[in-house]
Amino acid sequence: MIYKIPPYILDKNNIDDDADKFRDECGIFGVYSPDKIDTLSLIQFGLFALQHRGQEACGFSVLRDGFIISHKNDGLVLDFFRNISTKSECYYGNAAIGHTRYSTEGGQSKKNIQPFFGENNFGKSTISIVHNGNLINAKDIRNQLECEGINFISEYSDSEVILRLIQKYLSIYNNNLEQAIRKTTLDIKGAYSVIVLMDNKIAAFRDPNGIRPLCYGMLDEKTYIFSSETCGIDSVSGFYIRDIFPGEIIITKKKSTHFSFFSKKKYRKKRICSFEYIYFSRPDSLIENLSIYKIREKSGEKLYEQYPVEADVVIGVPDSGVPASIGYSKASGIPFKPILVKNKYIGRSFILPKQEIREKMVNLKLNPILYEIKGKKIIIIDDSIVRGTTSRILVDILRKAGAKEIHFRSASPPIIAPCHLGVDTPRKKDLISYQNMDKKKIAKILNVDSLEFLSMENLIDILGGNHYCFGCFTGTYPVSKTDIF
Repeated sequence: MIYKIPPYILDKNNIDDDADKFRDECGIFGVYSPDKIDTLSLIQFGLFALQHRGQEACGFSVLRDGFIISHKNDGLVLDFFRNISTKSECYYGNAAIGHTRYSTEGGQSKKNIQPFFGENNFGKSTISIVHNGNLINAKDIRNQLECEGINFISEYSDSEVILRLIQKYLSIYNNNLEQAIRKTTLDIKGAYSVIVLMDNKIAAFRDPNGIRPLCYGMLDEKTYIFSSETCGIDSVSGFYIRDIFPGEIIITKKKSTHFSFFSKKKYRKKRICSFEYIYFSRPDSLIENLSIYKIREKSGEKLYEQYPVEADVVIGVPDSGVPASIGYSKASGIPFKPILVKNKYIGRSFILPKQEIREKMVNLKLNPILYEIKGKKIIIIDDSIVRGTTSRILVDILRKAGAKEIHFRSASPPIIAPCHLGVDTPRKKDLISYQNMDKKKIAKILNVDSLEFLSMENLIDILGGNHYCFGCFTGTYPVSKTDIF
């Protein structure tokens, strides 16, 4: 039987190995001290540590002498900060928040780059926010606020919706930030981890399901750090304390820090995105006290227990598939070898005019060590298979290098649904595992001798329970699009 290869599998216009991956919307970082500190260096280090969570744009706001100064632009963190004078005292204050961006809602316009800030009647910024996640009812709230005469700057951003709601309730509750946040969370639905900078204080809060990560730590006994991941805290030599609980608000100011919950206990359910452990987060991070690296390594061990196969070598798709391949090697005794060499210096978008040149560029991005592949039975492990585009290209590389057999393993279950809670995903029809194909059919399309996925049962076992969001694997989410008002 001849299996038809979907058109998007054959498209080699984008040779970036991340083009066939889910993309988390962003990373957020914040720091607060009652004293003036080197906020410019701290925010730069924190955002650079979170660069993997967003590579389209970045920005920051600094609180200095009671006023907020913001700077943002598209591009990578180091390029962004290269254009900022490190000698400029205006970026040194007692607090700062920052954001690295991928676009899910709102598109790539510069108007949608965070932080978003609000000004008083004298044109001075008095509040600024950064947000990771996605609101499912943002458009309705924006329409309502615009009808009330509230103006928006972005073309469309759910993050600005959160800001304008907080501003609205600040005016009602006599500038009480905690009350304004509590009221805002009654209106918004979806995934949100947020840091707010205002009036010599900083606040951080997380949605009642805790879908997107957010943790806090200390730089010293007075200086608080907030970060999407613990690697951000590590980058400034801070020490991690814990993750912010689902439905929790932390507000710290000069003389006190206040912890509270904005939702009742029965509505607070830990449902953090399981893909944070599979792909999004850096392997050296902890989320909910679980080591990202250990989770990925364990997934490789479980893959071997599920589907043992005889082979000569185990390889991982760099970089995200490597920990799982090491785990598979440990469990099987088959040697792991890093024989796919990745060029780390090619830009994320590499578009060339001619097909034959585009195909040659594949080997510039990922090139195999030929004598380690020729005549060998290969097990190749990736963190996931989304559309299958990258997987097929990698298999082609290994076939041309002379691999005798290729057995593909995915360190996550089949992805059958897109995400509406802060992840940029392909349409459902473009997900290869949604095409009602069994594994043998997908294996034919990818041109591999066998194909297996980590089971849902083993993923749940590795994570220590089913209190996670598995929406992309099951189509069931902790907040659905029907859960509006």
